[in-house]
Amino acid sequence: MDTQNLSLKKQAMLEALEKSLGVVTTAANIVGINRRTHYDWLENDSEYKEAVDALQDVALDFAESKLFKNIEKAKEASVFFYLKTKGKKRGYIERQEIVHEGDIKSTVVEWKPAENEK
Repeated sequence: MDTQNLSLKKQAMLEALEKSLGVVTTAANIVGINRRTHYDWLENDSEYKEAVDALQDVALDFAESKLFKNIEKAKEASVFFYLKTKGKKRGYIERQEIVHEGDIKSTVVEWKPAENEK
């Protein structure tokens, strides 16, 4: 494959990755390449890798937009999730308190590696 055609394939793959929100198999099928080709490009072409890494935000932006739509619809799970992840500084955290009652004694066990035989 000549370099111009290869460059066109890489560009097509980047566009397909954006459309598929980063799903490699879907994007590779759209472009007509093997998934392995994409991973070879990632390993051997730093510019391609940089462009693919930048596309990760597209999928994240999409998911965030869905989250905010669910929050607007007052879907409790989405509201709770958002508060637990973004509202920690305001006290929206989940923690467990473990209370121990009873007469259980604990012991500390110290492990030492065996000395090498000479």
